[in-house]
Amino acid sequence: MKANSLKNRVLFWFGGISAVILILFSFAFYYVLEQSITLKIQTQLYKQTIQIEDKISAGESLDQVLQKESVQDYEAAVFKEGKLIRQSRNFHLKNPESYIHYNDHFVMLKSEQYLKGVYVLAFSKPFNGKLIVTTHEINNTIEDIVDTLLAFIPILLLILLFLGSKLIDKILVPVKRITQTANKISVNNFSDTITLPDTEDEIKSLVEAFNDMIVRLKEGVNNLNRFNSDVSHELKTPLTVIKGEIEITLRKLREPDAYIKSMRTISYEADQIEKIVENLLLLTKYSKENIKQTFEQCQLDAIVLNTIEKYNMPLKTKHLNLKIEKLEHIVTKANPLLLSTIFSNLIDNAIKYTPENKNITISLYRDDRIHFIIKDEGIGIPKEKLSKITDRFYRVDESRNKKIKGFGLGLSIVKNSVELHGGEMKIISALDKGTTVHIAL
Repeated sequence: MKANSLKNRVLFWFGGISAVILILFSFAFYYVLEQSITLKIQTQLYKQTIQIEDKISAGESLDQVLQKESVQDYEAAVFKEGKLIRQSRNFHLKNPESYIHYNDHFVMLKSEQYLKGVYVLAFSKPFNGKLIVTTHEINNTIEDIVDTLLAFIPILLLILLFLGSKLIDKILVPVKRITQTANKISVNNFSDTITLPDTEDEIKSLVEAFNDMIVRLKEGVNNLNRFNSDVSHELKTPLTVIKGEIEITLRKLREPDAYIKSMRTISYEADQIEKIVENLLLLTKYSKENIKQTFEQCQLDAIVLNTIEKYNMPLKTKHLNLKIEKLEHIVTKANPLLLSTIFSNLIDNAIKYTPENKNITISLYRDDRIHFIIKDEGIGIPKEKLSKITDRFYRVDESRNKKIKGFGLGLSIVKNSVELHGGEMKIISALDKGTTVHIAL
């Protein structure tokens, strides 16, 4: 085991705190026990002193009072004018004169071997005097008890450390499993997860967080792999065209018009590459973790109208009738760029895939959610391909013709943007009848 391991550090602090607690407990126990014994002796002495004082005040002779069985468990002495005049036969207090200046006072005499209580009481009948009553010497067991406790502290500490070590080992089992699983994780292996414990505690939360992290890592790597695959696949065609144009152009000297035509082709393909990269970056720029930081107050009806205005020319060119069925004034917190992208892609698709002289209908309204619906009378999508149209770079075969430009990224971007806003996208389509896209935010 490493010297600076978590287990050793916990044991070190646990042992140190336990030692301090045990020592403090020993001294606290000593203090409480001492105070308890002292209070008990003081109470008993006080009662005995009062009894003797009552008898003296009642007129009984000092000899009778001090020699009775009632004082056999105690020692007593009577002083008059500072001088000892009577004492019990068992009175052994050293220098009793040093106590007579006290009045109604208790003193506890201590040594390593014994304890002795002394109580001093003044009386006025039948004369002014002082009464001193003491206990016999009591064996001082308090010191022995404390010494025993202090002697047992190392043993108790070792037992606590042993039990603590076993407990820590049990607690750290999930951590060790996490470590083992983490060591197995690689770019090609995200299959291992940790079984959740039955207990509802911090360990379960840690395991859940770790398993969630593995899922997120797997998704991230899959997204990265898909991104690399998509980029290499989609950029291959324009790069091949560019390379081919350059090779053909460089084979021999040509007329200026040929060079101009070649440069235009290269420029067009470069623009295509730029659009692909921009769309892919838009797909990867935002995540569930950072999207809310980009939210601001957005007026959705204004964004829809501005988007429609951008497509006035394509609508006129194809003689399409764009009808707004419902357009409510809606203000909400969202990412304005992604909202604009959602509306732009959906309107753009509707225009692209709707034949001339047809209708496109748009609705924007709010109930418990925000709804954006766009219907077209376009070529439609085969039922068996509806589930794939939101995949990146996927295009329905019927739409793969030179008249309809696109990369197959639009609906993928729309779906991703909608989900980042906690929304849903539903697509209903019939071949040769049209498509309806329903966005609920």
